[in-house]
Amino acid sequence: MSSRIPFFDALKAIASQLIVLHHLIAYGPMSEVARRHLPGLVDWLYYDARMSVQVFFVLGGFLAARALAPDLLPRMRSPAGAIWKRFGRLALPCFAAVLISVACAAVARTLIDDPSLPAPPTLTQLLAHALLLHDVLGYDALSAGVWYVAIDLQLFALMAVLLWSARLAPARLRTVAVLALITTAAVVSLYVINRDTSWDIYAPYFFGVYVLGAAAFWVSAPGRSPLWLVLIAAIVAGALAIDFRERVAFAALIALTICIVRYSGLINRWPESRVLAFLGRISFSVFLIHYPVSMLMNAAVQPLFGDHPVANIGGLVVTWMLSVAAGAVFYRYVESRIGAAPRSRGMSKRAQASRDDDRIIATS
Repeated sequence: MSSRIPFFDALKAIASQLIVLHHLIAYGPMSEVARRHLPGLVDWLYYDARMSVQVFFVLGGFLAARALAPDLLPRMRSPAGAIWKRFGRLALPCFAAVLISVACAAVARTLIDDPSLPAPPTLTQLLAHALLLHDVLGYDALSAGVWYVAIDLQLFALMAVLLWSARLAPARLRTVAVLALITTAAVVSLYVINRDTSWDIYAPYFFGVYVLGAAAFWVSAPGRSPLWLVLIAAIVAGALAIDFRERVAFAALIALTICIVRYSGLINRWPESRVLAFLGRISFSVFLIHYPVSMLMNAAVQPLFGDHPVANIGGLVVTWMLSVAAGAVFYRYVESRIGAAPRSRGMSKRAQASRDDDRIIATS
């Protein structure tokens, strides 16, 4: 399997654009004007489009399983190294985007007074963002979507620790230990923790969905019995019977789709779209940088045009396009330069594949 997965790029492209649109109509005066004139579309983007984040949780789980335990046996020597590498791939571009957001918010506050604009940060607030601990420590976010980056790191760390813990079992029982640990944690998440939204700043709240992605990788491996799908479906069905949650049902559908596409062999060659491939590749950068763009556009449109409907709705469309352009620039000069050293001479194919896994997970 190559380091780029066309089907995943397509999923990321579509999901990331929906999340960007959700944020654009969730913050700022332009969104309020749009809501008055296009209530149906705005409500759908606000309430339903945000479910697209489940796609990234599922893909993250799939790619984490692929990198950390492709054959159900953990291959890392310790979780610390894997977590630290993951932290660097996520935190460095995220903090760069936060600093840009802080600067753009300072400019926007001189032009408009809107509650969606973050206040000037304190030093400790910036440090909490640098460590991806702002929610846990109770600080307000300085940019939209930073919570997801923090949760992604927590999920990867939890998965790495659980997989590494399985190494403590006798060699002949390690596969069983992996399945027992991961399944138990997923069941606790789906049946108990995920039903309490006060946990939504911690990894266990989302871990059941994350494991659906990991299960999609393990179950769809060549030679794996499809009966495993029945067990997974039973676990998810039981959780939904107790407390139906659309986000969990949607995540399960995405995981099932991935299994089918991988079984069919289409995962590495469909769809063949340069646009989707490009948007998927820059999706993380677009996700990080679109909020600063939105703040500046709101600050420019509101003083000039007030509540004029065409100007505000057009402004949202322009903001969307500028967000994609800014994401492409951010990807080129920030995200792609983190850990992007070329393959060293003498590096084995397996080592190169491992590094490719790390890079694709970082942009999942």
